[in-house]
Amino acid sequence: MAADTRAKAVTLDLRRRLLSSSCRLFFPEDPVKIIRGQGQYLYDEQGREYLDCINNVAHVGHCHPTVVQAAHEQNLVLNTNSRYLHDNIVDYAQRLSETLPEQLSVFYFLNSGSEANDLALRLARQYTGHQDVVVLDHAYHGHLSSLIDISPYKFRNLGGQKEWVHVAPLPDTYRGPYREDHPNPAEAYANEVKHVISSAQQKGRKIAAFFAESLPSVSGQIIPPAGYFSQVAEHIRRAGGLFVADEIQVGFGRIGKHFWAFQLEGEDFVPDIVTMGKSIGNGHPVACMATTQAVSRAFEATGVEYFNTFGGNPVSCAVGLAVLDVLKTEQLQAHATNVGSFLLEHLTQQKAKHPIIGDVRGTGLFIGVDLIKDETLRTPATEEAEYLVSRLKENYILLSIDGPGRNILKFKPPMCFSVDNAQHVVAKLDDILTDMEEKVRSCETLRIKHPPGSTGPGCRAAAGNRPSRSRTG
Repeated sequence: MAADTRAKAVTLDLRRRLLSSSCRLFFPEDPVKIIRGQGQYLYDEQGREYLDCINNVAHVGHCHPTVVQAAHEQNLVLNTNSRYLHDNIVDYAQRLSETLPEQLSVFYFLNSGSEANDLALRLARQYTGHQDVVVLDHAYHGHLSSLIDISPYKFRNLGGQKEWVHVAPLPDTYRGPYREDHPNPAEAYANEVKHVISSAQQKGRKIAAFFAESLPSVSGQIIPPAGYFSQVAEHIRRAGGLFVADEIQVGFGRIGKHFWAFQLEGEDFVPDIVTMGKSIGNGHPVACMATTQAVSRAFEATGVEYFNTFGGNPVSCAVGLAVLDVLKTEQLQAHATNVGSFLLEHLTQQKAKHPIIGDVRGTGLFIGVDLIKDETLRTPATEEAEYLVSRLKENYILLSIDGPGRNILKFKPPMCFSVDNAQHVVAKLDDILTDMEEKVRSCETLRIKHPPGSTGPGCRAAAGNRPSRSRTG
């Protein structure tokens, strides 16, 4: 704890000298030094309180006492690998099985979502005997080499697309080729996957799996049209592949209506593999992969042991059980529905007031706000989004941006995020957007490199290009 008294500038200098610059900070021009967290709040070295709107890792709240106590009590007794019999791992698997369709009855425990997705890829290839993978454009599935290869969000800036990777259009009904006015966008986007599969097969390729986040997150908080995944699963399985639902960002009740986001497709839709991480341990490094007996048996038939030193250890499983307890006792899934609906409604009201807001979408506490320069072209308001997030930080609200155009405001707060919190964020958002619109009358564009309030060359720091409801160029 002594390091908490170190001056922020000294900490920043040490980080710059000792850590790679590729390990980036939020708000790099003026990073926040966080030394404590509680619930939906984070505190800096000067005791200032920040409302956390983005930390889906602290799923039930930062430093939740029930989770902290469970880890502490188990640490006092035993922490070892999973080759010994222990009740925690089977109790945890049993509890998770109660939240999933009965077909998903075999569990593998790991340390991270990346490990879970990597293992899912191994199982899919072993079960199908195929190599290739279909993914969605702009997707991100983890930082391991195998997952960078199936993450267009990453590989387009690295070694490029492998011949065994096939990319289908993102089912984005706001920016994609089939939009909100299309009579059947689910079928249209699913047919794009069918076409990708057909093109791959014509080249002699065989599909092992389709990987997708149940609600694409890095891609811009996308809500796929209802029925899309069910149709995709038909196409993939007809090609001999498996459907992998990545629930790492969106599972565990975040969407409110259901415990898992893939359940938005209906009771009859069951993925072949489900991966989970981040929220599963509320900040503790634990992850899981669930699959069917058939897929698991094919993996076991290799005779090669699967072993993860820390995966499923007693402390990790105690933490996982505690997270499930908190979700149930505090009724956080229903809470996500109520607060999320309130937040969506009030953000939609802001859309009617501020032309820069092109779209508001989401479910539960998974919400995206798409900022635009122009209503007709829907040009991403990238600089404006960066400026807005910077201004929110000055008002002690932590929010981030994502999406291909870096223009989507991402709301994925801890599940204890309240109606009062939502009101506060929307009010500040309204104030900042109103201020931007007033300043834009005399300012051409926004440059966040200028300090807030400064004019800079040509008053460029104020507010960005003014979005238009009718402009076409």
